Amino acid sequence: MKALVIGSGGREHALAWRIAQSPRISKVFVAPGNAGTAVEDGLFNIPIQDTQELIKFAKDEVVALTVVGPEIPLSQGIVDTFRAQGLKIFGPTRNAARLESSKEFAKEFMRRHNIPTAEYATFDRAATAHEYVERKGAPIVIKADGLAAGKGVVVAMDVDQAHAAIDMILVDSKFGAAGNKLIIEEHIVGEEASFIVVVDGKNALPLATSQDYKRLNDGNLGPNTGGMGAVSPTPVITPQLHARVMREVMQPVISGMEQEGEPYTGFLYAGLMITNQGEIKVLEFNCRLGDPETQPIMLRLKSDLFTLLENATQGTLNQVEAEWDRRVAVGIVLASQGYPDAPRKGDVISEIPKAEEDAHIFHAATARRDEQWITNGGRVLCVTALGGNLSMAQRRAYQIAERIQFDGRQMRSDIGHRGGRLPKAVK
Repeated sequence: MKALVIGSGGREHALAWRIAQSPRISKVFVAPGNAGTAVEDGLFNIPIQDTQELIKFAKDEVVALTVVGPEIPLSQGIVDTFRAQGLKIFGPTRNAARLESSKEFAKEFMRRHNIPTAEYATFDRAATAHEYVERKGAPIVIKADGLAAGKGVVVAMDVDQAHAAIDMILVDSKFGAAGNKLIIEEHIVGEEASFIVVVDGKNALPLATSQDYKRLNDGNLGPNTGGMGAVSPTPVITPQLHARVMREVMQPVISGMEQEGEPYTGFLYAGLMITNQGEIKVLEFNCRLGDPETQPIMLRLKSDLFTLLENATQGTLNQVEAEWDRRVAVGIVLASQGYPDAPRKGDVISEIPKAEEDAHIFHAATARRDEQWITNGGRVLCVTALGGNLSMAQRRAYQIAERIQFDGRQMRSDIGHRGGRLPKAVK
């Protein structure tokens, strides 16, 4: 059988690579893919991004299942269009994907279904947003309402930063239509974690827990990015917390979407804050896998991913389980000069080591020029490695990462550093 993965980033490289491990799969097409998927065994790039052309390709090649990687095609309704043509595709409908494509929708949905989240208010005028910040003070969080590639969030530590963020989004329109509205949230202190499940409309299958690192620089300093690294599993999510997240967050989302006439099928990602008092607060929902969390999660997955997703599209997810490598996985992102604001392209990459049993390098923004690897965007590579414990996985990943050099390379040196510390109130 053949599968199709839509997307071009590191997440899609990891997804396609893992699907290709299935003994039931002969080919995995990646549309459009990247320079890394082009040289990965079992993967075949196809230069198609138009939905109608993808539908024709899927029919011509008798693709058994299409998996959508990024958020934009989901928000544009690619799942609805494929299904209307009788094609199997894994992902939420356009309306269900509003959990990610509109923070206002997600907040109102959480309010309707008693899902714990931060206090918030929505604004489409800068003047009233500025007045709100003056009343509330700082620290406070400013978020563009729509899709902004993980960069539309500003954690303002003082009132001046908050005012600047409001102007950036609503006045300067840095994020275009995604910033026609903004959400202002209370600032919650605690430990962040990523919690991802596979959903078939009624049932949820949890994937391995993870934790990502959004800020550009060590010590969680600098601007927000799409993610500079990730660890799986995270000790922040204890077995007791795991059960609570399923009970208090994931099941209410699934039943709530069904009640509202939009049964949810796809990956569902909850970005969580575990407060120092042991409370769970949902910071955001994504309607797809996180990047770079996908890379360490896929490295640890031992089950046949194709079979899991096939069951999810058939509504039989309750009949399968996921098996995980007991080792810890650490993923370290190497980013280009100028990322996240103005990433530079074209820097020569010294070498990209070959994959090994305990390590894989996933490409996000590379290209080939004169038989050399070069940078081709912001987050260039994600070096992902396994280890018997967190420190061993860290050491292995950083040993490999240090072999990869290019001018202007940006890399945090503390990925996994928080992973051993739990909030005091979490038992």
